[in-house]
Amino acid sequence: MPRFSANLTMLYTESPFEERFALAARSGFKAVEYLFPYPYEPERLAGLLRDNGLTQALFNLPAGDWATGDRGIAADPARKAEFRQGVERAVEYAQALGVTRVNCLAGKLPPGVSCEAAWDALAENAAHAADALAAVGASLLVEFINRKDIPGFFLHGTAQVLRLIDAVGRPNVFLQYDVYHAQREEGELTATLRANLERIGHVQIADNPGRHQPGTGEIDYRFLLAELDRMGYTGHVGLEYVPAPDTAGSLGWIAEYGYTP
Repeated sequence: MPRFSANLTMLYTESPFEERFALAARSGFKAVEYLFPYPYEPERLAGLLRDNGLTQALFNLPAGDWATGDRGIAADPARKAEFRQGVERAVEYAQALGVTRVNCLAGKLPPGVSCEAAWDALAENAAHAADALAAVGASLLVEFINRKDIPGFFLHGTAQVLRLIDAVGRPNVFLQYDVYHAQREEGELTATLRANLERIGHVQIADNPGRHQPGTGEIDYRFLLAELDRMGYTGHVGLEYVPAPDTAGSLGWIAEYGYTP
């Protein structure tokens, strides 16, 4: 049975962020995730989790100025100091929230920076983050993003992330496998999951096209989720989709597929 995690950045957006924890709990979810905890005090977020009987599956490292177009800074050689400061913040939040998985977004290739220089910066930054997280019993996840949604994103395929994991050489670095991004960029979903399950630390789902809930597009999630169970995947499956027509109306697929939140 999949262990679903409600992504509060994407779901329940009809309500203010702090109210979404209770809404997720009322829907039956036991775990949540969201992009960034940093606008809120860690003690406040810990209280929202505790008061609603929730655990938090993961969050992202600071990713630069999201509002102005940053989608991560780990591959930018000029922002290593900023990245390391972000890692320190993330460690603080991970400890306060009991989170053992923190995701790294590499970001877009910076103008004027060669792929080689970006790769070296990313590998150095990922190693630093992995070591800092290992010190508090946490793992670093690395996610690739499809280039249709974010043109120029530096990591855009499974093989690149696996190469990075090998280059970093730390036992607490894993792939965050977002099925939606994988379908848009490379396909071969089941074969990739089977071949790399032990290197995958978290799975996220949305259908394609539209990035809506399972059952709205071309991905056979009945098969894929059952296959994850057969493979022995025990991690969370994050619901990182745009609900249609709204969150309440988007959750019916869970029971229809024979699952509970």
